Amino acid sequence: MYRVGAGSFMNTGPNIRETREPLVPTPELLEELAAISQSLESAEPEAILEWAWSTYGARFTMATAFGPEGMVILEMLSRVAPKAHVFNLDTGYQFPETLALRDQVAAKYGIEVELMRPELTVIEYETLHGGPLYKSDPNRCCGDRKLAVLQRAAQGKHAWASAIRRDQSPDRAIAPIVGWDRKFHLVKVSPLANWTKKMVWARIIEKNIPYNPLHDQGYTSIGCWPCTRAVMMGEDERAGRWSGTGKTECGLHTQD
Repeated sequence: MYRVGAGSFMNTGPNIRETREPLVPTPELLEELAAISQSLESAEPEAILEWAWSTYGARFTMATAFGPEGMVILEMLSRVAPKAHVFNLDTGYQFPETLALRDQVAAKYGIEVELMRPELTVIEYETLHGGPLYKSDPNRCCGDRKLAVLQRAAQGKHAWASAIRRDQSPDRAIAPIVGWDRKFHLVKVSPLANWTKKMVWARIIEKNIPYNPLHDQGYTSIGCWPCTRAVMMGEDERAGRWSGTGKTECGLHTQD
């Protein structure tokens, strides 16, 4: 088990940093993760990330879309786990402003974010489906160009960090700090689960963390450009994602 004391963590169980076999969600593992999550409920995000890195090492990774929360975590990783692997799901539909942050992260924090791409280019994909699939079947588009890529990126990994907050949506409201992600067969670590939007932006200002300039133009949540718009006064912060479709998540952070 893992004990929390004075902000530090001790792994008294088997060392799994070098284990090459995929983790198996046995009842014992699930019980242990639940206990760890509870013990980390009031921990600082940096301490949670430090625990993840000390536990999983090179088998720990992070997926980032360069959103405000992700940028905050990248700054934290640069201090507590600068060698951690980080990747971006480059769907081919990202805003240029989003991709430009990759170079800023490398220059400021020394973290080289790997671009993980689908097997088909946008042109090949749209040709195959007779046009942009995001217009007719956005769930399939997200599945092919995000979820399938993450499945591939997860190979050989044991744990991944997400930048979700519980107050963002009903799907995310029950996210544990540490839990089993049955969709991707990984331990999922959400160090900012307890944070608010206000806390995220306060940290960005405090640490002078780079962020997407589209946020200054009303884009509160940024995904692929065809499926993202600026939000109106009084709208939910994720209202600009897949607007008018009833879709609220790409599927990365849902269990179904």
